Amino acid sequence: MSENRNLDICVSDRGARAVVVVNQAGKFRFTYTGLPSSTQKPFNPYGITAESQSHILIADLYNHRIHIIDRDGQFLRFINNCHLKKPFGLCVDTRDNLFVAESKTCKVKKIQYYKVLNKYPLLYLTMDPRRSAQDVLRCDLCETPVPPMYCDICHVHLCKACVGEHLSEFAKEHKIVPFEKRGSTTKCPNHSSKICENYCEQCDIPICAQCISSTKHQGHTFVYIVKILEKQRSVLQKDLQELEMLIFPKYQEIASRIPVQKANLNKTSQKIASDISKHGEEMHRVIDVIIKKLKSNLDEMDSKYLTVLNKHEDDIKHMLSDITQTIADLRKLVNSDDVGLVSAYKSRNAEFRRLPPKLTVTLPSFSPQRIDKHQMFEHFGSLSELYIETEEHNYTLGTEHSPAERSLLDVPLMVTEINTDYKYARDVSCLSDEDIWIIGNDNILSLYNLQKGLLKSIKTKSGICADDVAVTRRGDLIYINKTNGTVNMVKNKEIETVILVTLKGWKPRGVCSTSSGDLLVAMNNDDWNSPSKVVRYSGSIKKQSIQYNENGQALYSSGDYTKYISENRNLDICVSDWKARAVVVVNQAGKLRFTYNGNPSTTKVPFYPYGITTDSQSRILTADRDNHRIHIIDQDGQFLRFIDNNHLKKPYGLCVDSRDSLFVSEEDTCKVKKILYFM
Repeated sequence: MSENRNLDICVSDRGARAVVVVNQAGKFRFTYTGLPSSTQKPFNPYGITAESQSHILIADLYNHRIHIIDRDGQFLRFINNCHLKKPFGLCVDTRDNLFVAESKTCKVKKIQYYKVLNKYPLLYLTMDPRRSAQDVLRCDLCETPVPPMYCDICHVHLCKACVGEHLSEFAKEHKIVPFEKRGSTTKCPNHSSKICENYCEQCDIPICAQCISSTKHQGHTFVYIVKILEKQRSVLQKDLQELEMLIFPKYQEIASRIPVQKANLNKTSQKIASDISKHGEEMHRVIDVIIKKLKSNLDEMDSKYLTVLNKHEDDIKHMLSDITQTIADLRKLVNSDDVGLVSAYKSRNAEFRRLPPKLTVTLPSFSPQRIDKHQMFEHFGSLSELYIETEEHNYTLGTEHSPAERSLLDVPLMVTEINTDYKYARDVSCLSDEDIWIIGNDNILSLYNLQKGLLKSIKTKSGICADDVAVTRRGDLIYINKTNGTVNMVKNKEIETVILVTLKGWKPRGVCSTSSGDLLVAMNNDDWNSPSKVVRYSGSIKKQSIQYNENGQALYSSGDYTKYISENRNLDICVSDWKARAVVVVNQAGKLRFTYNGNPSTTKVPFYPYGITTDSQSRILTADRDNHRIHIIDQDGQFLRFIDNNHLKKPYGLCVDSRDSLFVSEEDTCKVKKILYFM
């Protein structure tokens, strides 16, 4: 199986003895069953590959050759020399060199079947690169070598003399181009017999002459398709050069540091683990000394107590012996008639009545302290926190990569509009070129598609109306609630509070996601004497606060008034300050660059800016709601033009997609309009 350059899916089916080709959607295009008239043995396709000209190459194992067919299934030629022996597997490299695995010889052969001559990309099919003989590409009508022309519809090579004859086939449409321009013709998807010679800028698709005359493209701007191709080739070449010369080497350099970091991590971790073990052993030794001392004290107490007990025991035994002897003597005397002995008796009972002293001893006891694990950790020591800082390169790499310069249209065009379910449509943010997040005057966040309408709705976590929305680079939705001071993220249908503003009096009023992944939050204070500020967050960590200029003067107005925020392509921070009647722009470090106060000479009512956004040219667009128009200024604050047509009614929220199409939410009509203002 192989994918062709035109995205067709090509399968060599040995059981069917055929090559089956379907398009990207799986729709059948054609079946190629070989050339029966030239087949020595049945066609059994094995390996298959496709190359830069969308030609398909198939290994015909038992006939010892390779079939080459064009992308529409027309046979072009065989490769049946180079001593091929049971060709099995095939692949081509970036220069269309063919590699053939032979199942019989176990060799892999590299075969050149294309060759570029001089400055013109004229292709020669090389029969055997080891010999001087070459079979050149020939005119398909008269076999004149090296035909300079090509029919992009029929995929036929033509010499100049045969061009007229080919065009005389009126039953089909033809497109004759120089050989080096082959492949530049596109068939119209809506009118299969027509060629797309123009390009609709509004719809962003190639179109044919019949499309131009249709109502679908009425009023649109058309450009010759060759100009679009040339322009895109220039962009492709710039991107390729930048990737090869700048970005890829930089990634390689960054990647090369990771093994060093891993080795350092392992070395550092081993040292820390060793230090922990040593410290643990030291603490064990201290504890062992304490235990030994306590046991020694206990042994000393035991010995002292035992000595006392032994003496006490000896005294009692002695008295018991005396009492025993006295009892024996008395028994003799009681039965004796010897007056001398009886009269000599002296009573010792008084002595014996004095009992030995009672020893009251309080034995030692062990009173262990409660083991406080937290205190143990404190006494033992602790590890400092692992801190991983992601420092964005902001990608300069010694050169500024900027998109091709684009001009403003003389008359901006409204391409389409979305009717929302809101009573008042307010802020918008682009998820993609087709999908737009919209908020209004309730607690519902809605995702609309330009073609399908409402895709889904999500209720805010708090049930409170959202005050602003933004979309991160990863496609997650961010919204703010000034009432409870939260910045929230909608991710996989789950809502998580990523920032909780705990500073007394401060509340979020505007939010945007930056190119580095940080969040910029415009904040107001309940204290009307305290000027607003912009805070940069990385996750929930505060990184930067912007409030005053170099002279200590407030950059933004005070009070709980609307403020919207956007990061420009040059990393400037742009804030629409409603109370100040101005757009305030500072650089990435927070230093004031300029303030834009509207265009007073043309203002019907005072300039009160609302939504703000920026485009690929670093131009700043801001909604002048009360004058029903949008101001466009350049990155240095110079006024460029208004967008004041397309029946704009109180434009409020703004955002641009990846193609610089502008989306405008209208507060009163509850519509979102898509406007094209770039050529």
